[in-house]
Amino acid sequence: MIKTIDPKKVSVAAFHSHMLGAIAPRPIAFVSSMDSAGQVNLSPFSFFNAFGSNPPVVVFSPSRRVRDNTTKHTLENVREVPEVVINIVNYAMVQQMSLASTEYEKGINEFVKAGLTEARSVAVRPPRVEEAPVAFECKVIDVVSIGEEGGAANLVICEILLAHVDEAILNEEGEIAPAKLDTVARMGGDWYCRASGDALFKVKKPVKTKGLGIDQLPKNVRLSVVLTGNDLGKLGNVEALPEEGAVQDYATRPEIKEMLVRFQNDRESLVFHFHEHARELLKEDKVEEAWLVLSQIE
Repeated sequence: MIKTIDPKKVSVAAFHSHMLGAIAPRPIAFVSSMDSAGQVNLSPFSFFNAFGSNPPVVVFSPSRRVRDNTTKHTLENVREVPEVVINIVNYAMVQQMSLASTEYEKGINEFVKAGLTEARSVAVRPPRVEEAPVAFECKVIDVVSIGEEGGAANLVICEILLAHVDEAILNEEGEIAPAKLDTVARMGGDWYCRASGDALFKVKKPVKTKGLGIDQLPKNVRLSVVLTGNDLGKLGNVEALPEEGAVQDYATRPEIKEMLVRFQNDRESLVFHFHEHARELLKEDKVEEAWLVLSQIE
């Protein structure tokens, strides 16, 4: 059963909880800023993402507080000094990042409170976090306020001027390796997630090929009781079904011959076992071989 929620008919806090619980995981912008008096502030924001690469643009939002409609020091700072450093948070510093989110009084330096090191920036005035695996020095292009009530967004639109990347997180090709980066992201409530281990997986992008699409799959495959939506997505990403010669050659494999003989008078069981076999191959990303199995069924 689906529960439908109208944000205008529940409290802001209630909808805020549902919204952030569902829109997850969210990357974290650990933002260092500075006011006109030179006082440094460091605070995390999970309303954050990248929106373009030429020029490189990122946006984060220090929203108005839901409980009392006050604004955050970061928002006040970027209006005085339109420069920030957006530091990326990894697992090694997640507890320090969380501590820095404490609502200390204006003028308190969260670098000091959280035990993090100020590193001198090159193109902007606010310092970067030395411990961060990646840091982006940015100029603030614009601040767009969406509303004046508690919970309203303030979109801080930033252009990246310089990036600082710890070489320890790069692979042999010089690219950032997700497992080495070991980022964390916000979920709902007190929950976070860690981008490492089994949480990391690849999905081939259909950018160089034009997949058949699930609608073009054979009916017995499309309506399978074994194959999942993800399985069908992989199968639908091929440009063409296997050629007949390859299908016939594959039919000589012992396991295929055994199933064809065992279930020659029970088509339903034959389809079920072939689909199960194909699904095991899909788990290993052996899509072409999975198709050779599925193509044995007329």
